[in-house]
Amino acid sequence: MWHYAYPDSTENESAKLSWPLVRRVLSYARPYRLQILVLLTLIPVQIGLELITPLILRDLIDYTLPSGDTDRLNLMAAGLVLIPILTGINGVITRYFSARIGEGVIYDLRRSLFAHVQGMSLRFFTHTKTGELMSRLNNDVVNAQTAISDTIVGTITNFIQFIAILLIMLSMEWRLTLMGLVLFPLLLVIVCWVGVRLRRIARESMDLNAQMNAMMNETLNISGALLVKLFGRKRMEIDRFDARAARVRDIGVHRAVLERAFWSIAMLIWFMGTAVVYWGGGHLVLDGVLTVGTIVAFAAYMDRLFNPLEYLTHAPMEFATSVVSFERVFEVVDLPLEVDDRPGAIELREVRGQLEFSEVWFRYEMGDEGLLRQVQRHGRVEDVQAVLSGSNGEDATVSVDSASGAKSQAREWALEGMSFTIQPGQLAAVVGPSGAGKTTLTYLIPRLYDPTEGSIAIDGHDLRDIRLDSLAEHMGMVTQETFLFHDTIRTNLIYARLDATQAEIEAACKAANIHQFITELPAGYDTIVGERGYRLSGGEKQRIAIARVILKDPRILVLDEATSHLDSQSETLIQQALERIMQQRTSIVIAHRLSTILAADVILVMDRGRIVEQGQHADLLAHNGLYARLYETQFRREDRGPRSLELPL
Repeated sequence: MWHYAYPDSTENESAKLSWPLVRRVLSYARPYRLQILVLLTLIPVQIGLELITPLILRDLIDYTLPSGDTDRLNLMAAGLVLIPILTGINGVITRYFSARIGEGVIYDLRRSLFAHVQGMSLRFFTHTKTGELMSRLNNDVVNAQTAISDTIVGTITNFIQFIAILLIMLSMEWRLTLMGLVLFPLLLVIVCWVGVRLRRIARESMDLNAQMNAMMNETLNISGALLVKLFGRKRMEIDRFDARAARVRDIGVHRAVLERAFWSIAMLIWFMGTAVVYWGGGHLVLDGVLTVGTIVAFAAYMDRLFNPLEYLTHAPMEFATSVVSFERVFEVVDLPLEVDDRPGAIELREVRGQLEFSEVWFRYEMGDEGLLRQVQRHGRVEDVQAVLSGSNGEDATVSVDSASGAKSQAREWALEGMSFTIQPGQLAAVVGPSGAGKTTLTYLIPRLYDPTEGSIAIDGHDLRDIRLDSLAEHMGMVTQETFLFHDTIRTNLIYARLDATQAEIEAACKAANIHQFITELPAGYDTIVGERGYRLSGGEKQRIAIARVILKDPRILVLDEATSHLDSQSETLIQQALERIMQQRTSIVIAHRLSTILAADVILVMDRGRIVEQGQHADLLAHNGLYARLYETQFRREDRGPRSLELPL
């Protein structure tokens, strides 16, 4: 025996079937006005052809056959053959225009949704599960299309058909028509009652499906699958999926049973009305008021009346279900763009590369404002906030690790009052303990985030006054975690510059010390790298990422020089490639090697989101501060060369 418990309140239904919402839904049909006009012309033709047949049957029974008119009989028979042919041709044309409208709406929705998501800040992607976002882009868009291509068009068609049939029936016998519709108000009451419940189930079903899809997306990608296997959590993940799939199953069963029960009751009411018609009509025939042909035609119209009446009673539920999908799509489209072009933003043409931070403060927003609404997951805690040092969000006394003596990096503000200037062509090395804010600093330079307070300028222009596409054109960034598309090496390389020639591609790869490796592959530059580039080693992926940036040839370069996880040969090749790419550019490098630090024009030492020291290597060592301690613990061993590993016996 299945059972599914609904939430106690209606707070889960953010949707209200209001006129502004309906008007917005209908606005997506506006670009297809001409097709809709043609469709509205074809619909009455289709209905008229379908309504002629019962009149032919009445003529055959009441006039043609009793009179023995052979010519009239041949004409009626030809009409019974010709009408289905014309109906079929008109139906195909009608369906063509209906499909053009519906598929066009899907295209427009997907395009606007994808374009808007592409403009969202990095915070949106770090706070949104990919599976839930994919559900909006796929399932909800397709379901929303139903509102325009099927429900609205179908409602118009069936409304015209219902009115036409009703008028014909009234013209035949108004008393018999009223008998057939006597139970119609009861049917409307049932429709309204069931419609509210089906709409709630539809939203809950979409949320549960999004929840299940999110889990599949997390565990079936290469990183998730690897984690599951390494920790032996196969059974646990199967159980988790089983629980979520079971909830989808249960609500699907509930919805199916509710719909079937509704239609069973509706059919019962309708057949009761039909029985009344035959009973009343039979008495009228016996009394000589109606002919047998009229009763046959009336019965045929009565059967035909049920189809549009069935559709019209069901249409509000279908439309409400489609509107739920529109709401979920609009929720994404309406999200504000946190990082966007200002009105009058300029385009950078000539870039010298001066970079200036002026009293920059930044913190990661932890609230849900401006983010995609998460589906409700009963029994789980969703509002997990970051653990900040201090009480009530205040920056209290800095905690110290009792074992190592190092300061804790937990804090509210990721960056605090940062001010420094990097001159054109200079190399700035950023060093500091883990969690000091080094990566956050580099994320602000290409405007992946905007400062909470203060400003960042390139050549005197505030980054927020520069068009994003123009800024990206002059900015190159190599992150510690390299991402490659599941495509060929060539495709991944030309992502930096789509018009790059083969010679330019090879020159960039030679500069990145990866050309020889690529040419030794069986397919060369046409080798498929696999999901996220997992068919390549870490060093190979990183050198391809460096070649990609070299191909772009940016004026400002941001690098996370993380090579500690690579073998010595890959590390050496990458270091050589980095030395080439940093020449004649303004470079900001999160430095992990002494060679890079010694080559830097300025060293920025970070701790707890602040620049605590800056200068050159010798001066910072003489200052005997944090940099000197980092040098002793992290960098000095490079001067000493490789050390032997002594094991206790």
